[in-house]
Amino acid sequence: MKRISTTQLTPGMMVAKDVYSMDDQLILPEGFSLTDRTITRLLYYSIPFVYIKEKVDVVPSPTMVTKVPETTHSTYIKNSPEFKKFSAEFKKDVSHFKSILNDVVEKNAPLDVDILLKDTLSLLDTARGNIHIFDMLHNLRQYDDLTYTHGLNVALICNVLASWLKFAPEEIELATQCGLLHDIGKLKIPEHIIKKPDRLTDQEYDIIKKHPIEGYKILKRCNVNHHIMNAALMHHERCDGKGYPIGLPAEKISKYAKIVSIADVYDAMTAARVYRGPLCPFKVIEIFEHEGFQKYDTQYILTFLENVVSTYISNRVRLTDGREGTVFFINKQALSRPLLKTEDGYIDLMQEPSGVSIEAIL
Repeated sequence: MKRISTTQLTPGMMVAKDVYSMDDQLILPEGFSLTDRTITRLLYYSIPFVYIKEKVDVVPSPTMVTKVPETTHSTYIKNSPEFKKFSAEFKKDVSHFKSILNDVVEKNAPLDVDILLKDTLSLLDTARGNIHIFDMLHNLRQYDDLTYTHGLNVALICNVLASWLKFAPEEIELATQCGLLHDIGKLKIPEHIIKKPDRLTDQEYDIIKKHPIEGYKILKRCNVNHHIMNAALMHHERCDGKGYPIGLPAEKISKYAKIVSIADVYDAMTAARVYRGPLCPFKVIEIFEHEGFQKYDTQYILTFLENVVSTYISNRVRLTDGREGTVFFINKQALSRPLLKTEDGYIDLMQEPSGVSIEAIL
């Protein structure tokens, strides 16, 4: 058995170990013979490597005992009564949210923001318990889409981030509403552009970049709170002045838009897309560490990263070199590179080569 990069796979190779996606779903079983189609599927799910059988491998005899796989944290969550209740409520709320937004955009129906908030807060109440909301969302990726589910996800993350920032209760509710409606302008963008699986052309990207203005127009017509309108308009603005649609400097960007921008990017990168599988949260945290401190409000991004990393303590993870361990301690100097506990001791990712990192939460 040998490990081969997914980009070097060829049809006919035999899979030596079960291949799982980043959200712990079986993609290919051991013994599967690769085809062009399945190799493309592996690339779609961003699988970095696959273990392949060599001709010298010994075929296991029927009498050999098969090792029962360890129950992962993800499996524990998905089988819990709390998660089952949360996922059922989540799916119902997404359907209701979709219906309301479509009526507002297509039929000029009035928008009752309080009803949307009530549904979202009720969903949060369902999630309060032993399982953190980020664990819930991480295991709900089968419900992903680019507007409705994303809007609800961002609202939930905004609520938590505003709480971590110790906002007043009414400000936390307002941040939640801003998250819910930040992308309403995308309903004015042609669907074939929103769902295009390939790289957007410059012209298509220019059209996409109009959605904050379109969202502002819709919300202004609905006479909602001006902070909600500004969050829709400004959630792609960046503190280095290089955002859109206006290119505002940090001091001109609404504090609610600053919160939404972090939640928006985190959810988008940890969700599956047509052209890739979901990125591991630790990979997203690493990207924020490398690129985020100029683009996002420093207090907001540091508070978010420090707290969100802590939610993954005790989660089992897999490294890019195949080793597995449990997140044991967070390194404040590099939040994406914690100390892991394994059966053989500890792995301090601060002491590992830069190419070794967490590729999946199990």
